Amino acid sequence: MFRVRWLGRVPYTEAHALQRALHDRGRDDHLLLLEHPHVFTLGVHADRAHVLVDPALVGAELVASDRGGDVTYHGPGQLVAYPVVNVPTAPRSIPCHVHGIEQVVIDTLADLRVRAGRLAGYPGVWVEAEGPAPRKICAIGVRVTRGRSMHGLALNVDPGMEWFERIVPCGIGDKGVTSLAAEGVDVPMKEVADLLVGHAVERWAPDGLFERQDVAWSPTYVHPPPHTHPPIHSDPPIHSHEVSIHPGGAPAPATLAGRVPGERLRIRLRQAGVGPGDGLPATARKPSWLRVPARMGDEFLGLRRTVRDLGLVTVCEEAGCPNIFECWADGTATFMINGERCTRSCGFCLVDTRHPVRPDPDEPDRVAAAVERLDLAYAVVTAVARDDLRDGGAAGYAATIRAIRHRRPTTAVEVLIPDCRGDPSSLETIFEARPDVLNHNLETVARLQRAVRPSAGYARSLAVLARAKGAGLVTKSGMILGMGERRDEVSGALADLRAVGVDIVTIGQYLRPTAAHLPVARWWTPDEFESLRDEGEAMGFAHVESSPLTRSSYHARGAAAAAAASSSSSSSSSSSSSSSIPTTAAAAATTTTEPTATGTTAAGRA
Repeated sequence: MFRVRWLGRVPYTEAHALQRALHDRGRDDHLLLLEHPHVFTLGVHADRAHVLVDPALVGAELVASDRGGDVTYHGPGQLVAYPVVNVPTAPRSIPCHVHGIEQVVIDTLADLRVRAGRLAGYPGVWVEAEGPAPRKICAIGVRVTRGRSMHGLALNVDPGMEWFERIVPCGIGDKGVTSLAAEGVDVPMKEVADLLVGHAVERWAPDGLFERQDVAWSPTYVHPPPHTHPPIHSDPPIHSHEVSIHPGGAPAPATLAGRVPGERLRIRLRQAGVGPGDGLPATARKPSWLRVPARMGDEFLGLRRTVRDLGLVTVCEEAGCPNIFECWADGTATFMINGERCTRSCGFCLVDTRHPVRPDPDEPDRVAAAVERLDLAYAVVTAVARDDLRDGGAAGYAATIRAIRHRRPTTAVEVLIPDCRGDPSSLETIFEARPDVLNHNLETVARLQRAVRPSAGYARSLAVLARAKGAGLVTKSGMILGMGERRDEVSGALADLRAVGVDIVTIGQYLRPTAAHLPVARWWTPDEFESLRDEGEAMGFAHVESSPLTRSSYHARGAAAAAAASSSSSSSSSSSSSSSIPTTAAAAATTTTEPTATGTTAAGRA
């Protein structure tokens, strides 16, 4: 299957981590389409002197890449396409692959009535290549390892052309650079992407088997630049043109000076193709399979006393989890660290979003004390997002893991982490603490990401999971359904999770916490969840927990045990198969204590 993804604006290092995972572990061919924030990249043969300015002074990153070629610029207005595809291991197969990428671009430009071709002795795609003043419109650089490609092309649609004056583009100082806009072609990025996808499918999916998913196209969404700290409750800015996006062309009931409550959410939903009147009413009665009886027995009350006595917070209470009675009756709870106030306002979540307070330095020890008092064999720790902290709260995770291991060395620890804004050093702080299972939720399909969790990102979450897998951790992710996704989109999201090496996946039904949250589009039936479990298992996940009431930590210990059993029963593993669950998690499954809380080639093209 050829899987095409428009990912929006993605930092270069995150896109590289995602590429690397798809290269190393993916079974299918992929085409990643995106824009980058301003960045200068150095190929393996680059001359650093070809960067003519201090990148920091112009608001750009400088990244050493493992592709071929010299220095290139990537930024807004430039369509970047990364085909991660199988390349035959035959003589001249790599030049043929580069030639194929060039041809995809040449054919795309021909659709736009731009005459382009190859310039002998110079890489890339050129306008008027045979004329007196050839101008480069597309840079190309690839890397092929073990018969699989990375990197690709950067087509100038309408970038700021001054950026190319700050480098010697591709090390070529005597030739010009151009863009579609500079050539007088005023065309939206989406139209260019659609045309390029058509030609890419002809080249890399000649049998016609492909599927495509896009993050909602929105000119207003911008990832925070690296190493900056977005304001509390950061959201895509509301621009004047947004208020006109309404079915039938009617103006939206919002202005910059004053908005009706929830209007930002409705705008994001409309951008994702969900109408303001879609979904079930807030008063809709839940089907029988979602009604949970209250069970407040001695076990439930005892765990609640322990949580209260130690001044702890559980996500079970803060997020209004429907499984709280079942889990607490079994002595199972998920501890929430770094306070109880989140710096993000996801459309599905009930957690408090008031201004956060300073993290309590004693909290890790108190969580460890609860694990010890409850005699837990498997502990689950999550946290609110803390974008106000430089490390996104990573230090709190590491300290809590160490504290639990100090008090209870045999307890397996699962952590459910936010994305830490994608910062590699923050994520590495958590990875180095070696949790037994690293969970980070994708939550929903690509199209709905901006509506559901506007401060996060589809590519970023996949990159977080890819980095965790690359660090040798057992990885887990989850989705909640019923917010407007299609069945084929769910399948595509599962395929993406599997392609980056996720071992365990959870799938459950979204329940609307309040009328101010995302509406429930529909109730997925138990049979549909069972079908998704079968599909996930066929994809190769070590364990799939899929039911209407499934949540991230639901049956977490059992999922880890099942994954361990699945791993141990496998006679061998490949780069795309699941890693084994650590022995501590496997041991947790057998305890009588129930509580859980080839060669490489970088083509010289640029």
